[in-house]
Amino acid sequence: MTAPAPKKFKNPRAQYNFQGRTCSITGVGSYVPERVLTNAELEKRVETTDEWIVTRTGIRERRLAAKNECTSDMATQAALRAMKRAGVTAEQLDLIIVATVTPDMVFPSTACLVQRKLGARRAAGFDLEAACSGFIYGLEIGQQFIMSRTYDTVLVIGAEKLSTIVNWKDRNTCVLFGDGAGAAILQNRPQSHGLLTAVMGADGDKADLLCVPGGGSRCPASSESVAAGLHFLRMEGRETFKSAVQAMCTAAAEAMRRCEIEISQIKCVIPHQANRRIIDAVGERLGARPEQLFINVDRYGNTSAASVAIALDEAVDSGRIQRGDLVLLVVFGGGLTWGAAVIEW
Repeated sequence: MTAPAPKKFKNPRAQYNFQGRTCSITGVGSYVPERVLTNAELEKRVETTDEWIVTRTGIRERRLAAKNECTSDMATQAALRAMKRAGVTAEQLDLIIVATVTPDMVFPSTACLVQRKLGARRAAGFDLEAACSGFIYGLEIGQQFIMSRTYDTVLVIGAEKLSTIVNWKDRNTCVLFGDGAGAAILQNRPQSHGLLTAVMGADGDKADLLCVPGGGSRCPASSESVAAGLHFLRMEGRETFKSAVQAMCTAAAEAMRRCEIEISQIKCVIPHQANRRIIDAVGERLGARPEQLFINVDRYGNTSAASVAIALDEAVDSGRIQRGDLVLLVVFGGGLTWGAAVIEW
């Protein structure tokens, strides 16, 4: 009997993983609200056109949560779908991590609210904030708990209700964002490499390029801050674009270098779904073929921390990713933050 061909990549974590405890994504799930906001509808709200939006962003529509639909509601729905696919019950969850910049409230954490809605009484929970990079940050943090044997089952969620922080009078930003959630279950899967590596980075010197100035301890909510629009998202588009492309390419290249693989070995590249021009620029610089890129920004817009999580779920559900395939996730967000992860599915 012929021996199986050796893997043509390495697991950079192997030298630290003396107990042979790897971490895999055993189930994914996503949720997007029913309400669809098309470019045609936006034409009636602000001075813009469908052609202008599509040409500059590639976005044709996005989803908006209902008024009574919170970030924790969407996160819970995505979590339930991921749990079902992984065959995991609420009682089995050890930890819940929610990546978001639009929590239900300042505190308690959205993760605690999700825990209550799931009935996951055993699970610890916390939120993390890395803007659009949050899901990859969450995967890496969750993996550390699995590898160290602190926990066996970790739920990582990226969820956002960005419609609550968008200025619907600013055509440069309101056309970009949407609401939604994506989730992943992390567990050890024997005989699988799972999450091979993750690269994370940040540059606080560029924090003002993409931010919400009001609402924190520096600028608490007041009638003056509300009147000044300080609780809405603000973005320096041109500089953000340049920083995004450079950071995503650098992070992706480093992640592949660690695994000793080339872009041609990646089955599916899932970039942060912020802007079609950014996705195309990153794909071109990495040398990715068009068919390697998974793109759904046209239907959902930028859902921040939920972006790659939703896309990953759709890629798996559509058959674009099969067991054993190599997947590259690459993200960029406010902070500035960025990250990339290589996964053996």
